[in-house]
Amino acid sequence: MRILHLDNGREMRGGQWQVLSLMLGLRDLGVEQRLLARHDSPLARAAAQHELDVSTLDLERLLACRRWATLVHAHDGASHTRAAALHMRPLVVSRRVAFPLRSGWLSRWKYRQPNLFLAVSHHVASILEEAGVSPSRVRVVYDGVELPSHLAIGDEVVALRSNDPGKCNALMREAALIGNFPVTFSSFLPEDLKHSRVFVYLSQSEGLGSAALLAMAHGVPVVASRIPGLAEVVDAESGLLVENTATEVARAVRALLDQPEAAHAMGLHGRQRVESRFLYRHMVEGTLAAYKELH
Repeated sequence: MRILHLDNGREMRGGQWQVLSLMLGLRDLGVEQRLLARHDSPLARAAAQHELDVSTLDLERLLACRRWATLVHAHDGASHTRAAALHMRPLVVSRRVAFPLRSGWLSRWKYRQPNLFLAVSHHVASILEEAGVSPSRVRVVYDGVELPSHLAIGDEVVALRSNDPGKCNALMREAALIGNFPVTFSSFLPEDLKHSRVFVYLSQSEGLGSAALLAMAHGVPVVASRIPGLAEVVDAESGLLVENTATEVARAVRALLDQPEAAHAMGLHGRQRVESRFLYRHMVEGTLAAYKELH
């Protein structure tokens, strides 16, 4: 089995971390693979640092690798388009976002090309199926995270820093004023979560929410928007799901800050939940099982 991974991302976001972790996990299992990524992207640099086989994602290299690969895995929409246009098969496509599919003929053609879709959640799988993708071509493979060796110790309320209006940073600031607590907007969660007491993940739409998984792995209780995708991650014992209103967010965060024992119990449950089904190992195993269906 020779896997060609394609990723066109400019930033090192959740999807790119999953690509890197998948490749490292597959390498440990002896799977031969290559990555084509945007030139000098954070993912390309990280892959090179880990001594993975990585080259620039362009037409010349795509054509050169087409005969080498026994399976192509496109990890984002742009890569999906390129692989479909070149009739690269067997083709596996990861679908991480919860946006509805476009209804034009070109989009319908594009989504007929993959042999399998790997949906990051059952919510994303349902969106694919509602758009006409047969359930026989959809597998759910959750994101994975690493389980830290130590639980978080700290008093900070941490939220994910984002310029995306859909991630509700303005709502978080308003809730912090109402609840009278400071909030740390993090650009690097693995470090900032070590000092956190509550993690808040607010969003208008979410495929899954790997940042919430990372907080749970650190033993941190989560306050999250009550939306599909995030609701598959955060259950009633690992956090609080809230409507996207400043008052409700403030009330939930304040409850966890004012009841440290209950918050600690939620954090422990969340960590156990991650350990049982949301580790990198689970993601690698699920992806490899999907590959084997086509190989």
